[in-house]
Amino acid sequence: MNVVALSVVGLIALLMIGVPFWVSMGLGTVAMLVGTQALPLTLVGEALFEGVDSFALIAIPLFVLTGDAMVRTGLGEKLLNFAEASFGSLRSGFGTSTVMGCGLFACISGSDAADAAAVGRLTMARLVERGYPKEYACALVASGACTGILIPPSIAYIIIGLVLGVSSSTLFLAAFVPGVIVLVSVMVTNAVINRIKGYEHANGRFDLQVWLRALWEARFALSIPLIILGGIYSGVFTPTESAAVAVTVAVGTGLAQRRLTLADFPAMLGTSARVCGVVLPIIAVALLFSQALTVLNVPQQFVEWVMGFGTGRTAIVLLFLAIWVVAGMFMETGPNIVVFGPLLWPLAKAVGMDQVHFCVFMITTLGLGFITPPFGLNLFVMSGLTRTPVSAIAARAAPFALVMVGVSALIGFVPSISTFALGR
Repeated sequence: MNVVALSVVGLIALLMIGVPFWVSMGLGTVAMLVGTQALPLTLVGEALFEGVDSFALIAIPLFVLTGDAMVRTGLGEKLLNFAEASFGSLRSGFGTSTVMGCGLFACISGSDAADAAAVGRLTMARLVERGYPKEYACALVASGACTGILIPPSIAYIIIGLVLGVSSSTLFLAAFVPGVIVLVSVMVTNAVINRIKGYEHANGRFDLQVWLRALWEARFALSIPLIILGGIYSGVFTPTESAAVAVTVAVGTGLAQRRLTLADFPAMLGTSARVCGVVLPIIAVALLFSQALTVLNVPQQFVEWVMGFGTGRTAIVLLFLAIWVVAGMFMETGPNIVVFGPLLWPLAKAVGMDQVHFCVFMITTLGLGFITPPFGLNLFVMSGLTRTPVSAIAARAAPFALVMVGVSALIGFVPSISTFALGR
């Protein structure tokens, strides 16, 4: 166990000096295997390959490619126009429409950062024009974009499904309602803040003709999330197959409307390749790390140690909430999943937590990390787009973060929110 502890300390030290996560974890895992002889080093290469040899992982670059095609073809703007036609008559109309646009885009891209970048480019100028301070507008988009990994299809749910051996389709079905709850909580929080501060004073009336026109113009854009979610929930497509159909529709629509040309393909494929270049090495080395911990019986020993304090289910839920909130502040969702998923699931199982509920609770809480410094990826995305200090955006995002903590706690203590769609 001393060797394991030293290996983990070495891994953390490498991370603190800026070594990439997959390199740090890879070196820490090799050191652990050499020191404990838990697995022969000759199996390392095979284990790394098997870690990424999964049909489900093909969905990741396809969803990213679909989101990129939506932005380049203007379909993303059509989604936002439809959201504004639906909610623009409310007092906080365009702010609410922006958050709804984040949710619609989340049904396509599966990525928080991509969601923030795409929606931010399309809405920032109009949010400021409507009366929102730039710092708050950035915080609003960053918070709404947190739904990128919470509303299916989600890259995070694909990863945790692979790590814990749960069907992505099952997780997508379970995650939809919790994701929508988070989306609505951001809308409500914005409406309350807007009423207190008086940022936006939209007082128009809902116009059915305008709404129908926006619906017609957004028909191709709306068909893509319908294809993805409808195909998965009906059982017609697997998540990977739905991603393939969605990217075909998005690219085909762009080519037919002449909003996309063959010259755009290298950049689009490059974007997907860069995402895979970040995600796949992390998954490969993290699964090897998890396998080494399992062989050394570390998760079971951790369960025995925690349960030795006489802790019950309530204390475990609060412990998970605290661990994931703090972890999300310092590390990206992918690494957090592959580190804490295999380590904490045995503890969750010991107190009777359903595996799907555990996954949804974990991803929802980790989603908070996109708007909490010092990591706060969405904060940095919006800062880069608008040249606004990250600290100013983070301060305005604090109310949204507090509300999301409350939603995560609700999901943790009320399992039926995650499991009722599965009939459990």
